[in-house]
Amino acid sequence: MALLGRPVAQSLSSRMQNAAFAARGLDWRYDAFDVGDVVAAVAALRTLGFAGANVTIPYKEQVVAACDEADGDAVNTLVFRDGRVLGSNTDKEILAGIDATRACLIGGGGAAKALAPGLPADTRMFTRSGDWPPDATGCDLIVNATPVRDEALVEPIAGQTVVDLAYGPEETALVRAARAAGSTVVDGREALVRQGAASFRLWTGLEPPVETMRAAVRT
Repeated sequence: MALLGRPVAQSLSSRMQNAAFAARGLDWRYDAFDVGDVVAAVAALRTLGFAGANVTIPYKEQVVAACDEADGDAVNTLVFRDGRVLGSNTDKEILAGIDATRACLIGGGGAAKALAPGLPADTRMFTRSGDWPPDATGCDLIVNATPVRDEALVEPIAGQTVVDLAYGPEETALVRAARAAGSTVVDGREALVRQGAASFRLWTGLEPPVETMRAAVRT
């Protein structure tokens, strides 16, 4: 298995998925690759006999061109089966179980588009090239689908759910602000586990060891 993106050095996906494979007794390996041409990279993985891959920033939209079948305009999970590349969107699982009626979505790239199927109909998208700054007034869900970690782009309040896809060695500014305000928080590591568990299920046909995966990214 592989992770394709740029950059990938800080990704915890390899640690998480390798722990999951070991927990299920699978002799599989997951490695991260920093690539400049994602379509060529997918072709190389198929030739080498890989079973699948994840795709991250900035390639979730571009990789659709490498798929024989794709789940929408942005995908993050590839399955190689019978000579075909099947692209799926497991990012939407990050929002599963969140009951919201109005959302503030920050970001307009592949990550934001991958989350779109799980967002309420009343969602406002904020991007630096469009509507800015973000305004979460009246929203019960805030989603940061950008890599910004050191700035809380909105001020959360109690009663809101905050989902932040960004993560690093320390909690992001938005996550810290959300916890301080008493918001419900899905931080970047939990988001990684949710989408990664769904990818594991697609690749293996097995139930993912979610607690093992969660422990791997929290260690």
